[in-house]
Amino acid sequence: MGMAVGLVEVLGHPPALSVADTMVKAAKVTFVGYEKVSGARLTIIIRGSVGDVKRAVEAGVEAAKKIEVLSSKDKALFLSATIIPRPHENVEAITKTMRFSSALEQFR
Repeated sequence: MGMAVGLVEVLGHPPALSVADTMVKAAKVTFVGYEKVSGARLTIIIRGSVGDVKRAVEAGVEAAKKIEVLSSKDKALFLSATIIPRPHENVEAITKTMRFSSALEQFR
């Protein structure tokens, strides 16, 4: 496919939605899905050109870090982020949430 993949992991659904929204507004990327890692951990997944994915991930990380944690016993909401410039076909084949579905065509 030749497109980069960007991943940002956060704690909680509201932060995940906020980060996804920020990412698609920051650059020409497509939100292709999210994965529930465990408990409240969610990974937001975007696709696009390498430069756009890099800008979007940076914006998403900043957005996640700005979300206020209201309880002293809660942890930071931003957990991790990574960019894969051109994932190998084998990685794409086994990772369903990294693929474009027909419903996403209008956003590409």
